[in-house]
Amino acid sequence: MPPRSPLPARHGLSAAWVRTPDRHLAPADRWETMADWLRHKLPSHVDVDGFLATDRFVYDDGGPVAASDPYRPHTFVWFHRDLRDEVEVPGLLEVVHRDERILVVDKPPFLSTIPRGQHVLQSVVVRLRHELGLPELSTLHRLDRITSGLLLLAVSREWRGPYQVMFEHGTVRKTYRAVAPYRPDLELPTTVRDHIRKVRGSWQAEVVPDEPVNAETLVELESRIGDDLAVYRLTPRTGRTHQLRLHLAGLGIPIVGDPLYPVVRETEVDDFSTPLQLLAAELAFTDPVDGSPRRFVSSRVLPLAPP
Repeated sequence: MPPRSPLPARHGLSAAWVRTPDRHLAPADRWETMADWLRHKLPSHVDVDGFLATDRFVYDDGGPVAASDPYRPHTFVWFHRDLRDEVEVPGLLEVVHRDERILVVDKPPFLSTIPRGQHVLQSVVVRLRHELGLPELSTLHRLDRITSGLLLLAVSREWRGPYQVMFEHGTVRKTYRAVAPYRPDLELPTTVRDHIRKVRGSWQAEVVPDEPVNAETLVELESRIGDDLAVYRLTPRTGRTHQLRLHLAGLGIPIVGDPLYPVVRETEVDDFSTPLQLLAAELAFTDPVDGSPRRFVSSRVLPLAPP
């Protein structure tokens, strides 16, 4: 583990770090200077010489790394990466509840839960760390970027463990609602049980026949919207990637606005015109710290309008 960062968070993001190898793993004469090693270590999109010239690399004590500094084994170097320009995601990120341990927010569609790929500043974690002054804020579970609704976060590291255990043990009761086609021939309620697998690099998850069940969802009809659509109440008993979207598609009622199921539909990253009609509507659990009952309800109503 690295020591504490000498650099403060920027835009809600902690500084990045790299460490030179131990002497026995990389003889000191392999690189004459720290600059030589940084050019070797960091990818081409990092302007190493520009960072050195402007003192953007620092040691543990906060002192700048100079281009002429001799190479040092087992040495941490800290810096803030340059961030790409990002299109601002519209919609209200509402704080539903905040106390000394947890934060509950109601997330709009198209806002990433965590900083990842093209979505760094435009993520729940980075936005709220900056806006609320909570540098250790972290999510306890995730919602897909295009899914709306309730998200539970830990305010600081010390509280992450107790609440994370709830999700690991499946004791958090989650209720979703979705708009999808109405099928009069579909017998509901029904419980979908199957084995879901998501292969890294693939857009879609898949159902794998004849494998042990690892995904389970109770599907109930809640109300009708005209002749062709309905609102379904979804109670997942597991939390596999894309589980709800895949289960409804498998029943022949794919969620309205889904760009992945049943078929992949290409969309632009700044196209906010068609929100996925899936809402994380309720969260309920027994607080692992004080034993109190907790229940939170989203204020959003289906069908969701574009943000």
